[in-house]
Amino acid sequence: MKKAEGAFLTISELADDLAVPQHILRYWESRFPQLRPLQRSGNRRYYRPDDVALARRIHHLLTVEGFTVKGAQKALTAGNDGGDPVPSAVSQDILARLETVRADLARALGE
Repeated sequence: MKKAEGAFLTISELADDLAVPQHILRYWESRFPQLRPLQRSGNRRYYRPDDVALARRIHHLLTVEGFTVKGAQKALTAGNDGGDPVPSAVSQDILARLETVRADLARALGE
């Protein structure tokens, strides 16, 4: 049975969701001070929705975007989660220039 959206997850549920071993989540807790699940009796960990979102972001930075742990730490503490490292106005300007160059090249090649 799937838990309701916003419900707390145990370490095993989150590990299954991210397809990582539980010890990886414990390691991330030691390396990312922002990731602090509730710990109840017997040191059982309960991840709040914000913790789950952060763990997913860490997983994405490390596995999909190829960040190192140190790089992911810097990205998260700087407020830049790797989504858009360049301001969008600059990105749009560069994109417009690249499209112009692309059109010029296509014209030169006779396409």
